[in-house]
Amino acid sequence: MSPKKMKGMLKNMGIDIEELENVIEVVIRMPDKEIVIENASVAIMDAHGVKSFQISGDSRERSVSGAAEVEPELVILDSDVELVVAKTGAKAEDAKTALLEAKGDLAAAIMSLASK
Repeated sequence: MSPKKMKGMLKNMGIDIEELENVIEVVIRMPDKEIVIENASVAIMDAHGVKSFQISGDSRERSVSGAAEVEPELVILDSDVELVVAKTGAKAEDAKTALLEAKGDLAAAIMSLASK
């Protein structure tokens, strides 16, 4: 049976199939490892609102380590620096350094500068 005829039959039964294009890779994450599927071909089958994904491609496994996790970049707001300066009388540069060392914790930064 041709793929076009099969797709038509499935459509008549209320099942819609969509092929995703330009998929680079699919990653399945588990607590201790990841399965990476490269050169992936992905089809989504929607049967009465329930979606199923069919994935094929070249798969490999990789372990997950804490070192691989990327921490988001810490952003220190000018208003936080100004508050620390107002509370401690420190220079803005010192206030920002204290905030970075305290990972953005205002109270810890103020306590740090107050104890100097």
